[in-house]
Amino acid sequence: MVVGWPRGRTADVVIAGGVLAVVSAGSAQSLYAPREEPWSVTAVGWVFILAVCGALVARRVHPVAVAAFSLAVTIVYYVMSAYDGPLLIAFILALYTVAEAGRPRVAAGLAVLAICLVGAGTMAGNGSINGIALFMLAGWLTAVVLVGWLRNTNAAHAREVEQRAATEERLRIARELHDVVGHHLSLISVQSAAALRRYGKNRRRGGELAEESLTAIRETSTEALRELRTMLGILRQDGEDAPTAPARGLDRVGELVDRARSAGLEVRADVSGPGRPPTEVELAAFRIVQEALTNVVKHARANRVAVRVDRAPDAVTIEVTDDGRSTPPGQGAGGASGQGVSGAPGRGAGGMSGSGIGGMRERARALGGELEAGPGPDGGFRVRARLPHEKRTA
Repeated sequence: MVVGWPRGRTADVVIAGGVLAVVSAGSAQSLYAPREEPWSVTAVGWVFILAVCGALVARRVHPVAVAAFSLAVTIVYYVMSAYDGPLLIAFILALYTVAEAGRPRVAAGLAVLAICLVGAGTMAGNGSINGIALFMLAGWLTAVVLVGWLRNTNAAHAREVEQRAATEERLRIARELHDVVGHHLSLISVQSAAALRRYGKNRRRGGELAEESLTAIRETSTEALRELRTMLGILRQDGEDAPTAPARGLDRVGELVDRARSAGLEVRADVSGPGRPPTEVELAAFRIVQEALTNVVKHARANRVAVRVDRAPDAVTIEVTDDGRSTPPGQGAGGASGQGVSGAPGRGAGGMSGSGIGGMRERARALGGELEAGPGPDGGFRVRARLPHEKRTA
């Protein structure tokens, strides 16, 4: 078993103990050197050493208080003791912690105060510190504050990057869940309504007439559960097996077409081209076709829909058109730019916009592509997307 560096409070205790060992070694002369002060003064000096080094255990919880306490006790120690040990190390560590905690101004203020107090001692006749030593001390304290501040800045940036990545991952999972659940539940709703209508029209033969719809409902719900399990596998805990089901690709567009047909649509599909798109492009293309067909089933009141997918060597082009009703004039469909769909009935904000067209557009843009959604040239509604194999850079 590999033992790593201790963390948290244990690390603080270890660091404080290390500083105490260094300071004690540097101050040991007060125990064996010729006496320059009473033993009582030496004993008080060691109490100060233990107090300052012990306070370092709480430096991350109370950084400013520990730094101020360390500075005050260290100054008293140097004024009182005839044996100047390296107790200043403890204050330097506490000062670094203040800057690292995001308090650079307070750290700078404490550093300036320390330099002024040491300078005052030098001017008062303390022969242990001269002007050069004071200048070097100022440089060390300035460097400590800057390093601590840079460490805090880098840590804040890393946290921001991590939070942004987590947010993007949540949005990606939300889009996937919307595509899976929305598509399958929409088909189940349409198929259930068809079964009820058939049963209502002919109760004697209702079971036979509704059998096709009920079979499709069973198959659709089974597929929805399978995809949900795959999606939830992304959120698995450490140590759990990764999902082994293949990612959705253009070779499974036929499944989407079959489900749309089971909902009563006449669907014509054409997937052509020799290109072999990357996995992320194939998944995005599959989801765009899925969402477009879902919106046709839910909102278009269409009879026919055409799906065309062209796999070129450098990009995948998708076009889904239907003969249903488009957004009424004046409601804004986003047109060729595909910049949005307003609240028009059927194709409005509650229909293809929001997590519908918005989700498809986000998928396309994430890959450096583009998506247009709006009324078709011959009526109905059209969704067109181009997904390049390589994301374009600015």
